Amino acid sequence: MAIQIPSEVLDGAMLAFLLKEDLYGYTLTQRFQENFDISESTIYPVLRRLKKNDYLTTYDQPYQGRNRRYYKITDLGKKRLEDIQKDWLGFMITVNEILEVNND
Repeated sequence: MAIQIPSEVLDGAMLAFLLKEDLYGYTLTQRFQENFDISESTIYPVLRRLKKNDYLTTYDQPYQGRNRRYYKITDLGKKRLEDIQKDWLGFMITVNEILEVNND
């Protein structure tokens, strides 16, 4: 059984990938799929939602006669990532405590 990934975790992972460097859609998809069992059709709605909320911006770069759309985290996106990281830490601690108690 696979655990479904909450949207907050998807948002946080996306922002964390982009905190390190600007990436274009295909590379983001590859990074996600290296770490999560997730389809490409799930990733692009996450990107659109983050952009709509001003957590990301985009710009195009020419590459071999075509344009690649790159995603860049904004200052608001960095703040959102910090909030998600804090929430995740508290959630993780609580879940770990509950699961450890139930495993005794």
